Amino acid sequence: MPAPTTYLSPCQRHDSGLFQGRLGAIHGGPARWLLRSLLATLLGMGLTGAASWEQERMLDAAAAIGPRATVAARLLQQVIERAAPLDEAAKLAAVNNFFNQRVQFRSDVEVWGQEDYWASPLEFLDKGSGDCEDYAIGKYASLVAAGVPVPRLRLVYVRAQLAGSSQAHMVLAYYASPDAEPLILDNLVPELRAASRRPDLMPVFSFNSEGLWQGVGAQTAGNPLVRLSRWREVLAKVRAEGFL
Repeated sequence: MPAPTTYLSPCQRHDSGLFQGRLGAIHGGPARWLLRSLLATLLGMGLTGAASWEQERMLDAAAAIGPRATVAARLLQQVIERAAPLDEAAKLAAVNNFFNQRVQFRSDVEVWGQEDYWASPLEFLDKGSGDCEDYAIGKYASLVAAGVPVPRLRLVYVRAQLAGSSQAHMVLAYYASPDAEPLILDNLVPELRAASRRPDLMPVFSFNSEGLWQGVGAQTAGNPLVRLSRWREVLAKVRAEGFL
């Protein structure tokens, strides 16, 4: 099976630094959205569901970026505050809609002048545009801030069928329970959809701040902070911005 770098992204980047050098031999294989054994383990970890974020730290970080980031940060904080007491389905909808409606898709070359750049949520909002991983990162950080447990969320590198070709893409997946079908949060398809309603997506590998896995399954691929340098870098910025 060809390496993930074979596929050009709907995010319009070549993925050379991320998917080839950082992951080595990880590949898709017979990936499945539902693999109960791993999820049962993950979903048993730290399921307090309590919101954990630092409002003043977020505003300070936004102020350091610029006035647009400050305005956007205050709006996002309102979304997080309103979503925090709601059930997780409502949290997902609120955060998904915020990012899909507020920011526009543009390639990293257009926004940052480089092939591949993973923006922090506040950088993303300051620019008002970004590509697929920026949406996924922003939604992930905001949902964790609103109280969704980390083990229920996975950033998933997928092959998306677009215009008859298989292209690299990234989405966020949410698992409500060990035996639940995941919901997919995507910038290409704005509404939340169950994975079974996204036959255009084939998972290759997935990760969050606690783990890295082949496909979305049980086979671990090591420490994500060691194997994924861009994730390590952006996660440090996410924490510095007060989301985690």
